[in-house]
Amino acid sequence: MLNAKMIGDKIAAARKKINISQAQLAQRLFISSQAVGKWERGESMPDITTFNSLAEILGVDLNYFSANFPSEVAEAPSVDTQVAKTEALPAAKPEKKRSWNMSGGNWVDADFSGLKNLHEKFSGSNMQRCKFIGSDMSGLLLRGNNIETCDFSGSDFGNSQVQNSNLSGNLFKDCSLKGTEFSGSYITGCDFTGADLTGVVAKSGGFEKCTIAGAVWNSASFDGMYFADMVFEGKVEDCYFENCAFKRVTFQHATLTKTFFKGRSLKSLRFIDCQADRITYEFLKSCKADVTGITLLTQ
Repeated sequence: MLNAKMIGDKIAAARKKINISQAQLAQRLFISSQAVGKWERGESMPDITTFNSLAEILGVDLNYFSANFPSEVAEAPSVDTQVAKTEALPAAKPEKKRSWNMSGGNWVDADFSGLKNLHEKFSGSNMQRCKFIGSDMSGLLLRGNNIETCDFSGSDFGNSQVQNSNLSGNLFKDCSLKGTEFSGSYITGCDFTGADLTGVVAKSGGFEKCTIAGAVWNSASFDGMYFADMVFEGKVEDCYFENCAFKRVTFQHATLTKTFFKGRSLKSLRFIDCQADRITYEFLKSCKADVTGITLLTQ
């Protein structure tokens, strides 16, 4: 039988290890922060499907939640044991981990392809025409950066945070942006062809003149965002648009399911040869969207 208190302690330990709050974890899981609090206090437990998402976000194996999996924090050995080990073994040299601090730099025409081990050090930089092809940018806090005409093709931005930054004319082809959070950032003229934007959260910023052909839009959330001169195609599933403004935005040959629209009028949105389920269709109508280009999906 699963022990709710033991699982709650493990969730709290893993969450703190990657330095995210209960509210941030809840946002990535699309649940309330109160629910996360109840888990960590042992008052309730996630359902079986949520455990998979938890493991991915927290960077742990599913077995981590089992009683037989060793704890992240081992019990401190006794003084006698420590003395015996000290006498028996030579002092170990501390392991050096290479990391790259890219903060506060002015980088032009540099090739950083394949870069790893940034360890959250990427803020206040100006970058132009740089290459980061196939780099590991996951889990970073990118704050106050100006990044123009750089190539991030094939890189991993999973679970990163992009705050108050300007991104212009960059290539994000085939990138993973799973769980990435954008806040106060403006993204213009960027190419997201084939990118995976599953679980992206974006607030108080803008996407303008971006190419998104073949991009994956699943469980993405947009609040107070400005979209301009863009064409959405393919599947848009379990997405959330609240108080978003759209200018010259078209959904073309798109299938929209379980997608929430609320707030501003959507009269300017265009739909060409699209399909939608009933709930998405009704959300769009309530925001005064012209739904003549949408066919209802059969149940």
